[in-house]
Amino acid sequence: MEKIIFIKEMKAHMKKQKKKQIQFPTAFTVLFIVLILAAILTYIVPAGLYSRLEYNVEENVFKVEDHKGEISTLPATQETLDRLNIKMNIDKFLSGSIKKPIAIPGTYERIEQSPQGILPIIMSPIQGVMDTVDIMVFVLILGGIIGLINKTGTFDAGIAALSRKTKGKEFLLVIFVSALIAVGGTTFGLAEETIALYPILMPIFIASGYDAIVCIAAIYMGSSIGTMFSTVNPFSVVIASDAAGISFSEGLTFRIISLVLAMIITLIYIYRYANKVKKDPKNSLIYDDMENIEKKFLEDYDPDNVVPFNWRRILILIVFLAAFPVMVWGVSTGVWWFPEMSGLFLAVTFIIAFLSGLSEKEAVNTFLDGAADLIGVVLIIGVARAINIVMDNGMISDTLLHYTSSIIENMNRGLFAAVQMILFSFLGFFIPSSSGLATLSMPIMAPLADTVGISRAVVVTAYNWGQGWMAFITPTGLILATLEMVDVTYNKWLKFILPLMGIIGVFSILMLALQTIL
Repeated sequence: MEKIIFIKEMKAHMKKQKKKQIQFPTAFTVLFIVLILAAILTYIVPAGLYSRLEYNVEENVFKVEDHKGEISTLPATQETLDRLNIKMNIDKFLSGSIKKPIAIPGTYERIEQSPQGILPIIMSPIQGVMDTVDIMVFVLILGGIIGLINKTGTFDAGIAALSRKTKGKEFLLVIFVSALIAVGGTTFGLAEETIALYPILMPIFIASGYDAIVCIAAIYMGSSIGTMFSTVNPFSVVIASDAAGISFSEGLTFRIISLVLAMIITLIYIYRYANKVKKDPKNSLIYDDMENIEKKFLEDYDPDNVVPFNWRRILILIVFLAAFPVMVWGVSTGVWWFPEMSGLFLAVTFIIAFLSGLSEKEAVNTFLDGAADLIGVVLIIGVARAINIVMDNGMISDTLLHYTSSIIENMNRGLFAAVQMILFSFLGFFIPSSSGLATLSMPIMAPLADTVGISRAVVVTAYNWGQGWMAFITPTGLILATLEMVDVTYNKWLKFILPLMGIIGVFSILMLALQTIL
């Protein structure tokens, strides 16, 4: 009998050990794997560069840098652009619409290979941290301020009040959050700024009976759908239209309709999953992790014993929430970026520390503890940037653009837009900056639309939808930092998002096909 019991215990132990062994790697490991693969590509993909043209405001001339790094000066005239086969109006440069260097069509040249070995791989995360320090400071300040507000019990009191108001109508919160963020995404590219929302909204979603994936989907997909189906976003669709030599208003109505339809599809998908989880928590993709997640976000929350939502806590919440419209104003007007946003929330920190009633020492230590909780998140941001550094130093991005443009040249118009979207998804992984991809690719890709007899607005749409579609999962984007913040592994996110990604992909290709015949 004892032998049987011993064997059962051994089998249970081995099963447990096996389960531990097949756990999905952390976000850091995923990023380092991608980093090594990117370095390997620099050995395989030929290095090459396009010559680049940039407008110099002070001298009122064009500066052209060739593949050897030699710089020449040309008159800032329409004749210069026409001679270089750049199908754009000179006014786009003179007005400041095009600020970044653009690729000159037909100037691609192979250069000496620049493979990234062991030392560049090791140094790239260090450089990545240095390059993204402004974002990292923003995230750390947010962590500190969230810690302070939690210490006062403000969030617990607010969650209890909101739960009472939304009982039986909890999904309205998902709709409201997603729609509001999508508006920000489609108008001014609201993305990284949404990191501030997870510590606030996660406890509310969990207390409402949803899991962490519903909260991530509401915020991240609101931003992703908004930015993917951008309508007037100056950092993507406007700059891409300018670089393509057309007005951003071309295809605007079509983009608005597509945005609304894509948002409806996304909300239906989230609702079906959220409803299953609400009916039975075991349907959650992260059911095994929810205990730890709830402990992290609802550790001190007891719905039957909640601190009163008094004037002090109401005032703290008002001050904190008031910072967000100010932040949106600053970013949308182009006046602010991460340093200014960090300054805003630091000022809010001082005000909340004063209103909290905590002692100076307690307030400072609480702020530091809150910031420390997000150290993992900020390091992921730096490591993700390292991947782009390795590829940039390997000089392979222009080569990939050259090859992809060759694929679609003289292609049948029926396939042209769909293949372009797929190719832009591919390029979006290697060039994650929306404005960078636009200024690099549009002068090369947009004229190809003329050869098949369709509007250049189709190319702009394909660019926007392609790179936005890839952002659902790309490790070099924001998703791994988001998942680290809420303790969800990448494989669980993939299991949730890939079916929706397929649906949105098919929808986008069908809409692109429709745009080519309108």
